[in-house]
Amino acid sequence: MAIIGKVCKIGVWDETVPGISFDENGMSNYAKLYNRLTEAYPRGETGKNEWNNIINKIKNTNKKQKYNCIIGVSGGTDSCYLLHLAKNVGLKPLAVHLDNGWDTEIAVSNIERMTKQLDIDLKTYVIDYSEIKDLLKSYMYAGLPWIDLPTDIAIKAILYKIASNEGIKYILRGNDFRTEGSQPNEWTYGDGRQLIDVHEKFGKVKLKTFPNYTVGKLLYYGLIKKIKSIYPFYYIDYNKTDAKKILMKEYGWQDYGGHHHENIFTKFAITYWLTEKFGIDKRKITFSALIMNGEMKRDEALNALNELPYAKDQLKSNIDYILKKLDLTQNEFDSIFKNPNHTYKDYKSYEFIIDKFIKYSAPILRLIFIHKPQSLFQKEMRKNTQK
Repeated sequence: MAIIGKVCKIGVWDETVPGISFDENGMSNYAKLYNRLTEAYPRGETGKNEWNNIINKIKNTNKKQKYNCIIGVSGGTDSCYLLHLAKNVGLKPLAVHLDNGWDTEIAVSNIERMTKQLDIDLKTYVIDYSEIKDLLKSYMYAGLPWIDLPTDIAIKAILYKIASNEGIKYILRGNDFRTEGSQPNEWTYGDGRQLIDVHEKFGKVKLKTFPNYTVGKLLYYGLIKKIKSIYPFYYIDYNKTDAKKILMKEYGWQDYGGHHHENIFTKFAITYWLTEKFGIDKRKITFSALIMNGEMKRDEALNALNELPYAKDQLKSNIDYILKKLDLTQNEFDSIFKNPNHTYKDYKSYEFIIDKFIKYSAPILRLIFIHKPQSLFQKEMRKNTQK
């Protein structure tokens, strides 16, 4: 989707991005948010020292256990490189994969290659497909932008559950704001309470085994079990392009295309559903981050945005496959696609709790999170911009 309206002079954030504003020099508040995050989590010598401290802390926790950290793996660049990194610094990771029935063959192959060659144990949690299918369809009927939220929720819940069962205190995550950017809450926000509300309104299958992640579980795992999430790429000099080259050369890892294209439904949600139904192009966020991280030229990003995010000649066959797996007819899908669009504010969620008690819950948040959530940085940025 091409640029619409004013565009940031630094990245390619434009007026389609919710809450965007520009200073007198044409720099957007999202570019400033990126800089704020890099100041909060510096790399270089400071980041290296912090990462080394984290490594030592992990190694000194439950020394006699088989595993001292857990890594969620999708078969993508970030999670696979994280396996490589953890093993090379002497950690004892347990790899965990969530199978929601939509993995690509490349993703499965990448996971097998990495875990076998690195001699890392792998646990695969397979979701009851009738339940995840019903949830994904529920989100589509709900008219929400981010219809793959049930998968995100399940991944988080399973990582904490397995960490708790195994007595593991640290979860290593492959997220990196420097290469992914900060997605506007309007595009991707969702939580366990929202999931329950959406499913009650549109679901047809009783959820017996689906691993939801609620505020209660967040408090239990964070405060009682003292399990912490760590983002190593916040500290080390991680470059996604270089990481791909290392994975290909050392493990025979295969590239799968765009960001999160290792999962068929996720790819559909990002490239088609968001773009064609909501006019949302998440590439504007990702490309902007890559520009500021020095991995992409701005002109290259602008040219890429003039191209569709999906292969037009494969569109019909891809949608046919999606509909078949979801047990939807073309007419049902067309009807869903024409339904009114909604935002996360149209459904119940925990957001009001976050907004209302954020000032008073800071001490509790520090006990749960080692890193301040990106969403809070974004809320502060947008609140200050509106003043």
